[in-house]
Amino acid sequence: VVILDEIGRGTSTYDGISLAWAVTEHLHDAIKCRTMFATHYHELTDLAEVKPRVANYNILVRETGETIAFLRKIVPGSAEKSFGIHVGRLAGLPQEVIGRATEILSNLEEGEFEEPGKPKLARKRSRKAPDTENQMSLFD
Repeated sequence: VVILDEIGRGTSTYDGISLAWAVTEHLHDAIKCRTMFATHYHELTDLAEVKPRVANYNILVRETGETIAFLRKIVPGSAEKSFGIHVGRLAGLPQEVIGRATEILSNLEEGEFEEPGKPKLARKRSRKAPDTENQMSLFD
């Protein structure tokens, strides 16, 4: 039995997913051992579609309004969503951080972009033009 926890953590997202996927394929195809693998890479759940002995399980969660309760029960299937921001709230992060994280997550999930390939993370703010009447120009 091989137990793996967060293979590829601490690397870039694509490096981590690639390493975790390749390790899983190797254990499945070459070693053929039983393996339990904990990961936050949701993309890895696709392995169950192409590898016959791969199965996904997740921790059962009960959602009530804006609160969640981890029920400490493992059930078949992949997680339908992530609860990272909820966990941050449970860990005591300030509400302003939770609110901002929620806003950034929404922008990323909606694919809103200001420039090609750059997620729009900054809030939309109307900025007052600076008073330039009394400002000397650098170029005069």
